[in-house]
Amino acid sequence: MGWTATGTLTAEPALERLELVAEPVARGIRALGPDVAATIGVASIDPTLADTAAFCERYAVSPDASANCVIVKGRRAGDVRYAACMVLATTRADVNGVVRRLLDVRTASFAPMDEAVELTGMEYGGITPLGLPPDWAIFVDAAVAAAPEVVIGGGVRSSKLFLPGAVLSTLPGANMVDGLGRVPG
Repeated sequence: MGWTATGTLTAEPALERLELVAEPVARGIRALGPDVAATIGVASIDPTLADTAAFCERYAVSPDASANCVIVKGRRAGDVRYAACMVLATTRADVNGVVRRLLDVRTASFAPMDEAVELTGMEYGGITPLGLPPDWAIFVDAAVAAAPEVVIGGGVRSSKLFLPGAVLSTLPGANMVDGLGRVPG
């Protein structure tokens, strides 16, 4: 398969280069089955450029093709709930409105970095919905799911994945959500 959102990078089939991604991500890719996993590409990047703006600028990847995964933690009556939110890099997740209601919690906020890293087994700045704990919700903005291809983290800061947005909405625990991503401003 050829990947088109790679800018100046060359992607390779992820199934053939699982050593480039975090172990939970490798398990998540394998769990998709060979047909879906074959639609996923991976490329090595400079880990100091993993943050979206720096990555897009250095590798000439459009922010419209880049999707960010943010981990949200919500609480209700002592119960803690986690979710991953996938939004285009040109938007921000509506944590206090949409996500809080979807999680059915009183308060919601971005999970602390050390907690997100420990619970996912991934590096901060590379966390991705592939391979997350099975009891977590995954909220995918409709614009991400509709994208022909998106760039997401590889579970480590030194790689990026390239895949059809629709793949994200097929993950266990995934829900497509209209209006999850809001244009800042």
